[in-house]
Amino acid sequence: MNYWLVKSEPEAYSWADFTREAGTDWTGVRNYQARNNLQAMQPGDLVLFYHSVSQKAVVGVALVHAAAAPDATAEAGSPWVAVHLRPHEALARPVPLAALKAEPRLNQLGLLRQSRLSVTPVRPEEFDLVLELGAG
Repeated sequence: MNYWLVKSEPEAYSWADFTREAGTDWTGVRNYQARNNLQAMQPGDLVLFYHSVSQKAVVGVALVHAAAAPDATAEAGSPWVAVHLRPHEALARPVPLAALKAEPRLNQLGLLRQSRLSVTPVRPEEFDLVLELGAG
């Protein structure tokens, strides 16, 4: 199993939207490195769901339900892909960016090292630590 983090502006598509819809195709990624990360996702992988811009916090965990397929929002024949994600669990409390930055064991977290990248891998120990920080 691999672990990932995806970012979404809550005003555009929030955790509440995601859970209400019971899942979504993660479309609209137009960065090659982020696309490569989407292509590496496999069913069963777990994904931290991060609210960017206004909230700046990890708020939940999604499950990769289906591997990468052509992104329906992209031009036909383009290299862009999407994966299907489903909600797995909400965190008891959001883990704000400040808390992630304050934890020395997370200093290699992709979100902190490449803050503009919308899809990043997460090491298992980082994933577990974020879940600890978000536990009730």
